Amino acid sequence: MFEKIVLVTRKTRLQGLIERFNTRLQAKFYLEHAGLDFGDYQLEDDTYRHSLDSISRSLEVGLKFQSIERSMLPNFMFNPSDLVVAVGQDGLVANTAKYIGSQPLIGVNPDPSRFDGTLLSFGNDTVRKGAEAVLNAKARVASVTLAQATLSDGQSLLAFNDLFIGAQSHVSSHYRIRTVSSDQKSSKLSLSKTRAPTSELAERHSSSGIIVSTGAGSTGWLSSVFSMANGIAAAMGSAPVPSMKFDWEDPRLFFAVREPFISRNSSARTVAGFVGNQQHLEIESLMPSGGVIFSDGVESDFLNFNSGVVARISAATQRAQLVVGVR
Repeated sequence: MFEKIVLVTRKTRLQGLIERFNTRLQAKFYLEHAGLDFGDYQLEDDTYRHSLDSISRSLEVGLKFQSIERSMLPNFMFNPSDLVVAVGQDGLVANTAKYIGSQPLIGVNPDPSRFDGTLLSFGNDTVRKGAEAVLNAKARVASVTLAQATLSDGQSLLAFNDLFIGAQSHVSSHYRIRTVSSDQKSSKLSLSKTRAPTSELAERHSSSGIIVSTGAGSTGWLSSVFSMANGIAAAMGSAPVPSMKFDWEDPRLFFAVREPFISRNSSARTVAGFVGNQQHLEIESLMPSGGVIFSDGVESDFLNFNSGVVARISAATQRAQLVVGVR
């Protein structure tokens, strides 16, 4: 069933600096001149390289082997016969999952002292067991809900953790938003609907953009929105906002509008809530230029979201198959 192992890696902070300054010595000078600890960058790089060497040896299980760097993901052609292993922070698993379809994905934590590893169920010494479990159909796999943005021009984008919809830079994002039930027809949004008091009808927003989170992403970027809300509540002497965390396999999404501004032309009634598996968000861009939709923090892989384009945001039919253990 499987013919090749594809190892997905990432650049360390030191590798990024060496690319920027051409040599290790120049990178070291830059860090130390800025008062930073070059030793920490060197230790992270050494640990990661050691991990990759160890994992590569562990995965000698008789299959072909290929290693790719994270920046290659949007253009790499995965085959159904590939077993994919991502080595890095949790974000690397999120970045990888949306490109590999229904293939199983093994996440490896190369440095437990540095990375939380919420999505990284294996380490250097257990990755072979995970790979053999997949090959022998004995792996425990979580079927993780993905979010999907589909534009009116046919383009689409998946997200493992979250989607961002808004302006590319730190200016106000302008759009119209509404929730649509499965028994409702999607339609071109119109300004005449913005006066309606229900979230089923469109509302015009001026905000810092929208975050749409999956269950897997609910402990990530979305959690910072609730942290901010709790900080404001505490400063005002109000009760805290309940934390938001839901299961990876939950078919729902949760959306939160960042810093909605109320004016003559914008309101703030539809600013947060679940999008059920029988619903979707419909968002029409009112931005002449600079509107984008990107996922999982990868700003370089985005959809243009400019005036007249309508985005449909919902749970994807495709799910990520994340290996979480051995049966």
